[in-house]
Amino acid sequence: MQIEIGSDHSIQVHDEWAGKLEEMVQHALRHHRDQLTRVVLHLSDENAHKAGDNDKRCAMEGRLRGMQPVAVTHHGDTFDKAAAGAADKLSRLLEHTLAKASAKRPPPPPAVE
Repeated sequence: MQIEIGSDHSIQVHDEWAGKLEEMVQHALRHHRDQLTRVVLHLSDENAHKAGDNDKRCAMEGRLRGMQPVAVTHHGDTFDKAAAGAADKLSRLLEHTLAKASAKRPPPPPAVE
């Protein structure tokens, strides 16, 4: 699973912080790592340099092997909280999406002996 991290112009994502974000995403999505090809995380500050409650936003997209991408957004008072919330939401959405897809698949043909 490849993880890409982007941000708006008001945020500097240094290597150490990017590493921590990647670790957090890998841990939150560990149950789905075999189905995911890529996770794209984008951080933005909706109020730029002004203070505000829950103005930090994390949009996260998960690209599933052989399926359409799914995306979530989460707001928090820090970027870490926004990213953790988005990762949790994405994990639940992936669980739901994969369960729904497996319910739609026809059963495998019987084995020929």
